[in-house]
Amino acid sequence: MSDTLQQLLALPIPLPLIFGLGLVVAIGIVAILIILLRARPPATDPAAEQRMADLNARVQAMGELLAKAQGQLQQTVHERLDAITARVGESMQTSTKHTAEHLQQLHARLAVIDSAQKNITDLAAQVSSLQSVLSNKQSRGAFGQAQLEAIVADVLPKGAFEFQYTLSNRSRPDCVIFMPDSGPLVVDAKFPLEAMTAFRDAQTEEDRKAAIQRVKQDVTKHIGDIATKYLLPGETQDIALMFIPSESVYADLHERFDDIVQRAQRARVMIVSPTLMVMAIQVIKQVRKDAQMREAADQIRHEVGHMMKDVRLLGERVRKLQTHLGQTSTDVEAILTSAGRIEKRATRIEDLEFDSDSGSAEVIPAPIRSLGAAE
Repeated sequence: MSDTLQQLLALPIPLPLIFGLGLVVAIGIVAILIILLRARPPATDPAAEQRMADLNARVQAMGELLAKAQGQLQQTVHERLDAITARVGESMQTSTKHTAEHLQQLHARLAVIDSAQKNITDLAAQVSSLQSVLSNKQSRGAFGQAQLEAIVADVLPKGAFEFQYTLSNRSRPDCVIFMPDSGPLVVDAKFPLEAMTAFRDAQTEEDRKAAIQRVKQDVTKHIGDIATKYLLPGETQDIALMFIPSESVYADLHERFDDIVQRAQRARVMIVSPTLMVMAIQVIKQVRKDAQMREAADQIRHEVGHMMKDVRLLGERVRKLQTHLGQTSTDVEAILTSAGRIEKRATRIEDLEFDSDSGSAEVIPAPIRSLGAAE
């Protein structure tokens, strides 16, 4: 409403309104003059009466003019009020529309926030479940084994790997990948995570030192077990892979225990994370593909030799066909030459004129001779 009053006050004062106010003031002055003139005793002056009549006529004309100006003023005021009412209505309608749109956007954002909160809740439940799984040694081993199987089975074809493969020393690694022209590559998925968990959860300096010592002992022992059980000369590859099913654990191990990583490399045990495992599997897949191509090279050369023999035979047959086609072309040209000669002789015979008086003309037959092959 304050905006509407400000708009009304800001409106310019129309000229009819100013003119009407002037008329009101003039009528008031005239009325005062009439009252003053009536207070005097009536005069019998005809000129005065004429002036009074003229004054009455002017007052009546001014009254009509004032009424007309008042009507115009009322019309102008009504038009301005209608315009202001329309503007206020449009402004309120626009404000209502914008408010409704903002409310809809707010409801949509609240729905997105509710969905995100639900996803966070589900993720927290999954993380809690994963933590409970990783807290148990057997469950953690099954989790690492399942992740390793998923990575290997998604990249390599069947027959290129085997899980729980039995070696000659009766040991059974988690996975072996068969390499071309050499022994299998052993992959172990049992990582001692308890020591790393204790290292992360250490609160005091003493607990931290104890956890560091435990990590070194457990991981060093696990590296020695892999090198002893799975690196068999003449049977397996010269290196083995120790799979860690967690990128964060792999990063902590390389960042804080570099001596253990170097010890594993000296023992020919390569520590790999899930990402590095995928890259290693891709490289192994390409190596197997190259080996298959080399194995097929002899067969390709043998097939190419047969193909060249068939190409030579095809060339000989094409040349023979070309010879026959040349002889046929020569014979056809000779036949066309003989046909042309016969046609010319028939034309000459047709052009002969015989005497009509001779009753019977004796036609001497042309000598008949045999046509040669060249004709």
